[in-house]
Amino acid sequence: MKLKLRVILVGLLLVLVLLGAAGVAVSWAPDVPVDQLKARWAPPPSRFLELDGLQVHYRDEGPRDDAETIVLLHGTSASLHTWEGWARELRPTRRVVRFDLPGFALTGPNRQNDYSTDAYVAFVAAMLDKLQLRRVVLAGNSLGGQIAWSFAGTYPDRVARLILVDASGYAPESLKQPPSVPIGFRIANTPGLRWLMQRTLPRKVIESSVRNVYGDPARVTPELVDLYAAMTLREGNRQALGRRFEQGYTGNVGLLGKIKAPTLILWGGRDRLVPLESGQRFARDIADARLVVLDTLGHVPQEEDPASTVREVQWFLSSPARVSRP
Repeated sequence: MKLKLRVILVGLLLVLVLLGAAGVAVSWAPDVPVDQLKARWAPPPSRFLELDGLQVHYRDEGPRDDAETIVLLHGTSASLHTWEGWARELRPTRRVVRFDLPGFALTGPNRQNDYSTDAYVAFVAAMLDKLQLRRVVLAGNSLGGQIAWSFAGTYPDRVARLILVDASGYAPESLKQPPSVPIGFRIANTPGLRWLMQRTLPRKVIESSVRNVYGDPARVTPELVDLYAAMTLREGNRQALGRRFEQGYTGNVGLLGKIKAPTLILWGGRDRLVPLESGQRFARDIADARLVVLDTLGHVPQEEDPASTVREVQWFLSSPARVSRP
């Protein structure tokens, strides 16, 4: 009887191993060289410039005589494409600059393997210098929002206005509501699973992760999943994502008191990754800030519903210098 039970258990284990191997084989996805991705994901007006050893993917659109260029910073595992709806509405009258941050999308990993907030702030400063942009309107979503407010606190005279879209930065343990982290991020942040993630990419993981950050998951299209999958497969990005998580998402909130720029805070009411409590705290901690809650949207409202969110931006850009307090 014991022998029969042992045989059954060994058989079940073998079946599980075979199923696991089959799953890995089906989802096997090696890195893709950036040159193979450019044709589909970097057509004109995309360009590349050399900066600190990186070939930075960027788009620079709209009139060059615009006094206040708007610069858009994307979040973790996203790309400059997340701002397409805003860029389409703003570029007829305003210069709009957006780029893929180091470690993500077509720009890819940096040589230093450094994805700290300080490194990103230095990168943004160097990028603005390269484009000869002294003073800008700076907007950022999620990690891009954390970089944006950190930059505005570090270089207050270089930011004319600040736009934070579901920005990160407060320590998660200081918030009452714990975040709902997408499965792709959880895998990337788990050392035991990270090796597997760097070699496989089940489409369902990408789709589930994107749906997790939308207020209405039905808005997630197959084409959008294609985009996020391609940006993840760019050579080196999966390794960089693991390193990014190791370096943490808590910012130097002491910089918030140094921000001089009028600030618009946009927040998805259904954001499960960075709850509304963070938006409310930014509105309290930044001297001249206005919070707008978008009840039906999630963590990437500029992507999920660009039309309604860009209207708030257009109002803000045309408003008087101060937006909240006399």
